[in-house]
Amino acid sequence: MQNKSTYLMGAVAFVAACGLASVANANAQGKPYGVVILHDVAHGVSPRLSRVRPIPPAKGLERVIPLLLTHPVQPRLIRHDPLLQQSTAGISQATAGAGFTGIGVGLGNITSDSYIPPDTNGAAGPTEYVQWVNASFAVFNKFTGAVEYGPAAGNTLWQSVGGACGTNNSGDPIAQFDKQAGRWVLMQPVFTKPYYLCVAVSLTPDAMGAYYTYQFPVPNNAHNFPDYPKLAVWPDGYYVSFNSFFNGSIYQGPTACVLDRSAMLNGQSASIICTPPLGSSYSPILPADLDGAVSGVSGTTSAPPAEADYYLNFGSNSLNVWQFSSDHLTFSLLKTIPVPAFSEACGGGACIPQANTKQQLDSLGDRMMYRLAYRNLGGTETLVASQSVDTGNGNTAARWYELQNSGQGWGVTQASTFDPDSNYRWMPSIAMDEVQDIALGYSVSSSGINPEIAFTGHEPGVDALNAMETETPIILGSGSQTSYNRWGDYSAMTVDPTDDCTFWYTNEYLRQTGNFNWSSQIAPIRFSNCPTLALDAEPASQTVTAGSPANYTLSVNPSGGSAVSTTFSVSGLPTGASYTVGSVAGTGSTALTVNTSSTTPAGTYTLNIAATGGGVTNVSSVVLTVNGSAPTVTVSSVSLNPSSVTGGSSSAGTVTLSAAAPSGGASVSLTSDSTVAQVPASVTVAAGATSATFAVTTSSVTTSTIVTIAASYNGSSASATLTVKPAHGHGKKQH
Repeated sequence: MQNKSTYLMGAVAFVAACGLASVANANAQGKPYGVVILHDVAHGVSPRLSRVRPIPPAKGLERVIPLLLTHPVQPRLIRHDPLLQQSTAGISQATAGAGFTGIGVGLGNITSDSYIPPDTNGAAGPTEYVQWVNASFAVFNKFTGAVEYGPAAGNTLWQSVGGACGTNNSGDPIAQFDKQAGRWVLMQPVFTKPYYLCVAVSLTPDAMGAYYTYQFPVPNNAHNFPDYPKLAVWPDGYYVSFNSFFNGSIYQGPTACVLDRSAMLNGQSASIICTPPLGSSYSPILPADLDGAVSGVSGTTSAPPAEADYYLNFGSNSLNVWQFSSDHLTFSLLKTIPVPAFSEACGGGACIPQANTKQQLDSLGDRMMYRLAYRNLGGTETLVASQSVDTGNGNTAARWYELQNSGQGWGVTQASTFDPDSNYRWMPSIAMDEVQDIALGYSVSSSGINPEIAFTGHEPGVDALNAMETETPIILGSGSQTSYNRWGDYSAMTVDPTDDCTFWYTNEYLRQTGNFNWSSQIAPIRFSNCPTLALDAEPASQTVTAGSPANYTLSVNPSGGSAVSTTFSVSGLPTGASYTVGSVAGTGSTALTVNTSSTTPAGTYTLNIAATGGGVTNVSSVVLTVNGSAPTVTVSSVSLNPSSVTGGSSSAGTVTLSAAAPSGGASVSLTSDSTVAQVPASVTVAAGATSATFAVTTSSVTTSTIVTIAASYNGSSASATLTVKPAHGHGKKQH
């Protein structure tokens, strides 16, 4: 492995050759920061996750992960937030589904590795939901909530690549789904020197399949601790942010990086391009994460107009929009947008009360909260973001923003601070669906209630600008954390890639008072105005031999169970393959048969199944693996041992095929041209085997006799001769 300082020096030389500074010496708007270019120090490919033994969560391990503050905790400012929304816009137009229990107490284990905080996050794919907490992940069936894999320690994913990523399980994880590529993207850092980012990209939409695994160094990884890393999907890269702390203690500012998505989708060696730390005067930044670019899903649009991702952080009563340039070699502050005054929740520290304890909880008010969700509305780019602020009334609340850029630069379109009562709200996460509904999830607590999970939402055309609807509880807490202030550190509001309407929210709560005993919940949320056509394709993957069919079941459920007629189409078929499929009236199922031919090339293919009905199209993906067509199996030989026997004794016969017997075995016919030697009518070669034995029995003879034993199968035959001799003396040979 090449020395990392060599990489860094080479990167600086490369940047200098491009006319850029390797480290910025000014922070003025528009002045670019330079970058360093590094490469993965290891990459590989894992077996199918379903075949990997999970590394179990470390039972009995209890660890509090300290919060690395980006600035000293400030005194709380008692000033009125000018964006307070203290009355709701109206009855909620969104409902939460039943959801299911995530990792933690209630899933059969004691809070994973019993870390505080859990860093609860996750995302939905076509049929699965992957949740990752400190410090374990699990794969759930998103329709039933059944656990398909795990909980497993995070470093289970990197056993194939080994090294620091295979041996360390540091937490601070992110689980994402790349909607354009139909791939899972999972990341966690290594928090022991030297520091790394560990990234895994699935080969297919199946979370239980194989993964390309990577270990990336961060700049100056002998000293710069990459705290609180966040990952975003963009068409030209996987963009990352983290907070750089020199030797794990001195805040150097946020760092922005981009990973070579194209190379990683193909399992090739990949680069990581990073800025130096931007400076301690800057709060943490978030990269914009692309929503709604799913081919074939109604209401969505194409990818962003420029191959350069945006980042966002807040300043003093302002929002800063940054951008990595399209050539990935500069990072610039595009615009500082003034916003109505705000104060960081709890001064950036801990002040959140809970019922039945004096223990207060962290606010993480010193940073924007994950995710920064991006959507292209066709000529207008949109970002939705959230943070935790003090209200000025003694409590905290979730402030949210919608920013738009129609070609004249970014500006705030709407914003408010949601504060419907005296409870404390914090740890928000926000997203937008295909019809521009906004869902905002968060934690709620006070001295009178245990921490719980809730959400609110905004429906354009129904709700007034800047207004959120009535709060909807997701799950009520029944316990408080009594000895530690760490909470969160983040939650996750994401959008389902198959319908672009269903939000998925996950966060933590406690079922009973105590410590290291948190639970988590995973809940689907949907607005009534977003037309949906739920589509389930089972099984998620099939393996067939070329020339054989693959059978799937397609199930649909239109919005409200309406009686629309749904038709289906399939793309991504391999050469020589075709399909047959029916239609469904209302809610129901039909069979999809994918017919391969003997000329279909061996390989693994992602089939995109589009369901269209009632003006809505939904796409789900399944995996088809085609093995080479089976060779024509023939009889290769017959052998006899011994080949000469005395009449009345026996010989062992062996029939050998030219290739392995097919499924069900091969029944090989046997004959003898003389009654002197008897053989069974047939012998079966077991499936996958190439040979089988049989017994030849003989009768007494007075003269030597030569008998031909023949075997035939599949239009082919082979034979061997057996000499049968008299018991005494030598007679004449008989033919």
